[in-house]
Amino acid sequence: MGKHGAHGIDGTQGKHLVWDWNGTLLDDIGAVIGATNAAFAELGLEPITLERYRELYTVPVPKFYERLMGRLPTDDEWTLMDGAFHRHYWERAEGCGLTAGAAELLAARQASGFTQSLLSLAPHADLIPLVRRHGIAERFVRMDGRVDSSTDGKSGHMVRHLAALEVSAERIVVIGDAADDAVAALHVGAKAVLYTGGSHSRRSLERVGVPVVDSLTEAVAVADEIV
Repeated sequence: MGKHGAHGIDGTQGKHLVWDWNGTLLDDIGAVIGATNAAFAELGLEPITLERYRELYTVPVPKFYERLMGRLPTDDEWTLMDGAFHRHYWERAEGCGLTAGAAELLAARQASGFTQSLLSLAPHADLIPLVRRHGIAERFVRMDGRVDSSTDGKSGHMVRHLAALEVSAERIVVIGDAADDAVAALHVGAKAVLYTGGSHSRRSLERVGVPVVDSLTEAVAVADEIV
């Protein structure tokens, strides 16, 4: 038996969930749209609706701006856009709550003996205090945010996250709200379930070819079915 118990991280039978943060556990899509439009106003771009955002959003984020502008932003434009967005976002993030049922699901999962971790592209130094303020940090065996300034998606971060966890990919399900979450899961040989409450429309998520759900409760249930 491993150090985390019969269902533990180093056991052969333990299912492990890797949770995304923004738009998945944190119900922040309103803050994202508000920050996006505040940043757009500074940059002379037209405001965007939630529906259009969900149809166009993609990672790496400069590609999202390319879809909006008809061209990739220059390096200077990107620096301005990214800085403006994050300034407005973090003003709003403190007011965001957890997604409905998230705290209870995480607690029940931990109580059942299964492990779970958190992997986010939010800056690590900002992510960890925010997770702690929501009172759920102890639910995770590991929490990782972005520690560099790259605009890359999650795939490379997922490789490092799994290496640190020392858990086999075939026992893992990634739960997120973005196509990139599924891409990162498939990159390491894990499964994925995508949730419609965040950055993507159901239609854009369904193009990825993994299960798509409308609640985190359903996400966990589907995760248990596929691993």
